[in-house]
Amino acid sequence: MKTFMLMTKLTPEVSARVKDRAKIGRAWLDEVREKCPNVKFIAHYALLGSFDFVDIYEAPDEETAAKVSMISMANGAFQAESWAAIPYKRFLELTEEI
Repeated sequence: MKTFMLMTKLTPEVSARVKDRAKIGRAWLDEVREKCPNVKFIAHYALLGSFDFVDIYEAPDEETAAKVSMISMANGAFQAESWAAIPYKRFLELTEEI
């Protein structure tokens, strides 16, 4: 499994529905689990910056990660990016190859 970080920025309309945040988030997670059953979520954080949330997850490939981003966009995200993440130890191993 590969590690990805989903960076999400909500639309202003969805952001304004603060009291519905838990319900909206649960519906999104349920849809991801239904349509991408092989995705394993590791962590979920709210952010104070240019993105509203980061989700760290494992998926078998980039196509599955793209589906996670697309599900986010279909459910109130203004912007959703899945970034590939390389474990630091592996990154150091790669530096030895160059």
